Amino acid sequence: MKKYITATEARKKFYDVINDVQSPVGEVIITHKGLPRAVIMSFEEYEGLLETMEIMSDPELCRELKKDLKDIKAGNLHKHTTSLDKAKKKLKR
Repeated sequence: MKKYITATEARKKFYDVINDVQSPVGEVIITHKGLPRAVIMSFEEYEGLLETMEIMSDPELCRELKKDLKDIKAGNLHKHTTSLDKAKKKLKR
């Protein structure tokens, strides 16, 4: 959930802002003079973003991921891989 607030409001409600960004995909965009100037997000979201950027900056890894996704969509799973449906059925037993 994106939330826009002014820098003045963010300063007054700093701890509320910290709490707001803890919700799933919560981010607060701080504006100054009507323009977005900063983003506050949870530490977990920040780490995930950095990890995604690292993966996306590795061309070989991106190629492997694209190939793997294509294989999965085509039903070409590794012999030790199980489908989500089969895993759920096993867990219910």
